[in-house]
Amino acid sequence: MQDTLTLYELNNLVHSVLEDTMDGEYWLLAELSEARLATNGHFYVEFVQKDAAGRNFVARARGTIWSRTYQLLAPLFERATGERLRAGLTVRVQVTVSFHELYGYSLNILDIDPSYTLGAMARRRREILQQLEADGILHDNQQLPLPPLLKRIAVVSSATAAGYGDFCNQLAHNDYGLAFEVRLFPAVMQGVNVEASVLAALSAILDEADAWDCVVLIRGGGSSSDLSDFDTYALAAAVAQMPLPVIVGIGHERDQTVLDSVAHTTVKTPTAAAAFLIDHGAQQLARLDALRQRLSRSTLLRMQRSHTRLQQLTASLPRAFVLLCERGGRRLDNLSARLTAAPRHRLLAERHALEQSASHIAIALTRQTERTRFRLELLAQKLQALNPQHQLARGYSLLLTSDGRLVRSVEDVSVDQTVIVRLCDGEVRACIEDKSLCAPVVSGQ
Repeated sequence: MQDTLTLYELNNLVHSVLEDTMDGEYWLLAELSEARLATNGHFYVEFVQKDAAGRNFVARARGTIWSRTYQLLAPLFERATGERLRAGLTVRVQVTVSFHELYGYSLNILDIDPSYTLGAMARRRREILQQLEADGILHDNQQLPLPPLLKRIAVVSSATAAGYGDFCNQLAHNDYGLAFEVRLFPAVMQGVNVEASVLAALSAILDEADAWDCVVLIRGGGSSSDLSDFDTYALAAAVAQMPLPVIVGIGHERDQTVLDSVAHTTVKTPTAAAAFLIDHGAQQLARLDALRQRLSRSTLLRMQRSHTRLQQLTASLPRAFVLLCERGGRRLDNLSARLTAAPRHRLLAERHALEQSASHIAIALTRQTERTRFRLELLAQKLQALNPQHQLARGYSLLLTSDGRLVRSVEDVSVDQTVIVRLCDGEVRACIEDKSLCAPVVSGQ
């Protein structure tokens, strides 16, 4: 039967094996998911490695830069890269491996290669933001106006998260007595299911967007490395294109995700999100109170002016009545005088109109008579010009049959027929001996 070891003995054995087999220095390429400077001057980090898809963690390790080493390395790294040591950077560091029976496995950082300054997490965020900008949706949500009242709040969070409880408690017990209608759309806020779960919650809110004033996406607690679960294009695009303002509070003071860059408003914690909503409501209350005071002052001033005006009218009423009576009397006198003079003026006007009409009629008759006489003279002249006697005097004659019919054609007479030739000074009789037709006269020849 094998010997049974205590936990300390087992850890001590691991310690001895590591010291015997891994007592050298190693260059390590890993991503910083956490980076924190402690009050004692030591710098604590968490290294992570993800799978090929960049989504799931396959390795984690704690690391420490002791205070004296950090004071040397940090300024050199920042001067060389323009970046401070922070979460999200991929770094190449020289480490030794250590194992402590109480604190477990950790890496002691001895040196940093500044050539690796931008980690996979930071690079991935930058690429997502570039894609959102190329698609033209990066700032869509940020450009939405905040409604005057943010009362109906759709919350995306985990139902069991302490941050969600703090958020609701702060809204319910605000100092201004503001009433909020809060509904949770539950989602997983940590792990591989974050993207699908949050997208489902946002889709459910979108289906009833008219029922809400804004969306609050909050996450309380958790490690900084878990924030990378929110760094996906699908989540960022959904938040950017949400028709409601989105308030995001899923990180810590030193952390930022892609959602922070596309949301309408970014705060650090759920309680900060609640404070933002309360402050917005308080500002609206202040505006309403200012309007109430202005309205009250305006109403009071208006009443005072109306009262003063009423007093003035009351004081001037007797005098106004006397003036009105005097004006009425004068008006009646004027009307009476006008009524007396009106018939006489009307008769004179009508007489003048009749005289003008008679004058116009006489003139019109005279003109009409002259025009008629002139026309008769013209007609007489035309009749005189058409008198056949004038044509006979010029040498023409008229040929008539014995019974007085006018001969117009050779067809109207026959040979041996007696005809009458009328001349200007008399008539002669003749007998037709012969007749013949002449060639017709062609017009224009």
